Amino acid sequence: MFVPAESLAEPLHQLLAQKNFVVSWSQSATEFVDWVVTNRHRVDCLIVQSSEEAIRALSDLKRRDILLPTLAVLPVDSEDFESVTAATYHGAVTSVGINDLDGVNDAIRRTMDHYLQLPAEEAVEDAIAADSGDEELDKRLFLLSLQQQRLTEKLQERLGYLGVYYKRNRQNFLRHMSVKERDEFLDKLRQDYRHIILNYFSNDKSINQKIDDFVNVAFFADMSVPQIVEIHMELIDDFSKQLQLEGRSDEILADYRLTLIDVIAHLCEMYRRSIPRDD
Repeated sequence: MFVPAESLAEPLHQLLAQKNFVVSWSQSATEFVDWVVTNRHRVDCLIVQSSEEAIRALSDLKRRDILLPTLAVLPVDSEDFESVTAATYHGAVTSVGINDLDGVNDAIRRTMDHYLQLPAEEAVEDAIAADSGDEELDKRLFLLSLQQQRLTEKLQERLGYLGVYYKRNRQNFLRHMSVKERDEFLDKLRQDYRHIILNYFSNDKSINQKIDDFVNVAFFADMSVPQIVEIHMELIDDFSKQLQLEGRSDEILADYRLTLIDVIAHLCEMYRRSIPRDD
């Protein structure tokens, strides 16, 4: 929590303590950034008081590819702070008015929900704006997905599978995307799946994480199993044609049915766990 004003920090700290939150309070931007860098894997939500210092601190975290759920506490005269932080940090920054602190618990849960739905496209746009190469883009996408995954796991432990994790935004479903958005989304998904296929039988220790990330994206887009199968078959068909052009047998491609089974199993398990239980 980066709230320099002690008069605001004290009542906020008391409110959060009543809700069983563990709070770390920083009064300087440097102290705040240093603490977040060291403890980023333990953070559920950042709380910042609207100020130029807070904007600079969040910008510093973004330069380090540390994107976390962020709630801004806004005085009456700081209505533009949320839009500024959306531009300088990420688009899932939410806010609570200084006169509405009694609702801070709900605000934090709303903040985490928005963060989990933060689209990868924002990382792509940032990389393009910074003229980053493909390697840097892949890194940003991976780190965002990884940070979302860590928060997801913590929420699963505390809230169960019917917690914030499964409150998906229907606007992000594949069937609700525009034609352009859907084409771009599927192109990216095909690239991710191609990478999984090419490395599935290698010694790449991150392949399970890549499968989890792929399934995460598919789940939040409400993709069906037949759509995943279609992506797989298109890719295998391309590989088969390439092998035939090279005069090589394509029998080895049958082994990659294991990849498809693995991915489908992950996706089906996520859908199964998202179904409300009777007990």
